[in-house]
Amino acid sequence: MARYTGPSWKLSRRLGISLSGTGKELEKRPYAPGQHGPNQRKKLSEYGLQLQEKQKLRHMYGVNERQFRSIFDAAGKMQGKHGENFMILLESRLDNVVYRLGLARTRRGARQLVNHGHITVDGARVDIPSFRVKAGQVIGVREKSRNLSTVKESVEVNNFVPEYLTFNADALEGTFTRLPERSELAAEINEALIVEFYSR
Repeated sequence: MARYTGPSWKLSRRLGISLSGTGKELEKRPYAPGQHGPNQRKKLSEYGLQLQEKQKLRHMYGVNERQFRSIFDAAGKMQGKHGENFMILLESRLDNVVYRLGLARTRRGARQLVNHGHITVDGARVDIPSFRVKAGQVIGVREKSRNLSTVKESVEVNNFVPEYLTFNADALEGTFTRLPERSELAAEINEALIVEFYSR
């Protein structure tokens, strides 16, 4: 199954969560899209709730189903809680780290920066969005790409960098100092439901 490329605002309203991280999608119309959206009172089954939670997390990080499942399986081989490990692995993807550093305003934009070869890891160019960043690695913008208007604008408007990252706006460089803790990740996601979904 290919990556979703349809209207992201409509999807955000369907799932009831801001996929862009800005919250703009739900400001005016905080209900499902479509003719009957405002009046829907559909009660989801247990399976429906699990599926919805999985789709929320999958679309939040912009990952296709095969990648999502393989990351979930990799998390199961790590020590600790399966669900928490899963979210930590998603959070340590290169495209997500670029987004968290504020080098792009959305994860889609961050993925494009990585795909087009504008991002370096420890000084070497990396163009794979799913690259897993390890603690201590330095993420930066290539010398030739430092004048990109999208990067400059994103850095100017960004006012929050998570505690597990350090960022130098002048050098356009950040360090992934440690793995994030569960309390620092999306509070609106119930990862236990996703574990239950895949454990059926």
